[in-house]
Amino acid sequence: MASLPKREEIICLFDVDGTLTMPRNKIIPTTEEFLLTKVKQVATIGLVGGSDFKKIAEQMGGADVINKFEYVFAENGLVAYKNGHMIGKMSIQEHVGEEKLQKFINYALGYMSKLTLPVKRGTFIEFRDGLVNVCPVGRSCSQAERDQFAEYDKEHRIRENFVKELQAQFPDLGLVFSIGGQISFDVFPKGWDKTFALSFVEKDSFKEIHFFGDKTAPGGNDHEIYEDSRTIGHKVTSPEDTIAQLKTLLHL
Repeated sequence: MASLPKREEIICLFDVDGTLTMPRNKIIPTTEEFLLTKVKQVATIGLVGGSDFKKIAEQMGGADVINKFEYVFAENGLVAYKNGHMIGKMSIQEHVGEEKLQKFINYALGYMSKLTLPVKRGTFIEFRDGLVNVCPVGRSCSQAERDQFAEYDKEHRIRENFVKELQAQFPDLGLVFSIGGQISFDVFPKGWDKTFALSFVEKDSFKEIHFFGDKTAPGGNDHEIYEDSRTIGHKVTSPEDTIAQLKTLLHL
């Protein structure tokens, strides 16, 4: 059996939703314990989430997540922490410009106003540092309404068709659209997908960069980093599957 690289030579990066937690739920204690007491002993560990830091902290048991994991990348790495300190922050507002962003947001709101869904709640556009999150059902929906929309979306392809419409309307803004989670999709400048996080990781000369994610198909928000030549990609189906694959990979 080939020996594993030393701890400082191997890093395991994890998506959050669907990989370490069930969608928008908190990490369960046994998963967290396995990562911090078993995986962290043999590999450097980091998170690469599409959500903002506040939501990642909620799901991962609090803001001290930046001290538990060596790297925490919120908003695809556009807000980046290493060993408890912020090491990078990008602004979509500065990059794209307010005028162009407003045209885009106005069009998206107009499109959503014409949709008929099982329910509609509030917060259809969420503005983050590095991206805009578009949510047809509204981010203030309950978990039951979230699940209901996810099923409806599977059948009617609400998000997929919405993305196609926005791509057709705004071909020159240099924006990328990424469907993740159950209810929304992210919009950000080209190159600001999860591979953005690798620019920080690369500096530490790891021999192996492993990435674990569930939305790895084209259009999913794990696809680019999963396919990237710098990473060894692992497609997972649940937190339990993530743990099982880690046990095999790291001989735990």
